[in-house]
Amino acid sequence: MTVARYLSHPQVQIDPHKEIHLWSLNDTGTARVARLAQSNALAGTRRIVTSAEVKAVETARPLADALGCALEVRERMYENDRSATGFLPPQEFEQVADQFFAEPETSVRGWETARAAQSRIVSEVRACLRDHSEGDVLFVGHGGVGTLLYCHLAGLAIDRAHDQGPGGGGCYFAFSAEMGPPAHPWRPMEQLDPLIP
Repeated sequence: MTVARYLSHPQVQIDPHKEIHLWSLNDTGTARVARLAQSNALAGTRRIVTSAEVKAVETARPLADALGCALEVRERMYENDRSATGFLPPQEFEQVADQFFAEPETSVRGWETARAAQSRIVSEVRACLRDHSEGDVLFVGHGGVGTLLYCHLAGLAIDRAHDQGPGGGGCYFAFSAEMGPPAHPWRPMEQLDPLIP
């Protein structure tokens, strides 16, 4: 059975002077990806699909190289569009993110609505899996839209309670290629095991 996994990029170098989609992984995030790439944890993965944002590509590329997979970049797998506000200080960002999840039909401070972001990520993942032939699939993206995907797959209302939690990302969940319910909640990528979804 094909296993699909969604992996969020790990820790980034926060730079208020750069567009958020251009942020890179920091040293911690880069090291975590390198350890995962050197492990056997993604054995069986034959396809890696990533968001076009720099931090996602920097997560996906070493994994694709280690597995000998082509890297498929999908422009519409980006994180929820927050360009209306740009960078927000951490405390303010958390407050706005709370509101984004709590009011999924509302454009909070000009952000893309949670409902629209969910529809977009679900559509992208479904389109990829529709034409998938063999082997496991790894989607590499972001915590926000990843949580929206998780809620859809699990049949849950949009709620930040299902987010990956603190720690800077680098978490995953697994689900079937038939878009079935997730096998488990978000887990740190260090818990990936080729024999366990």
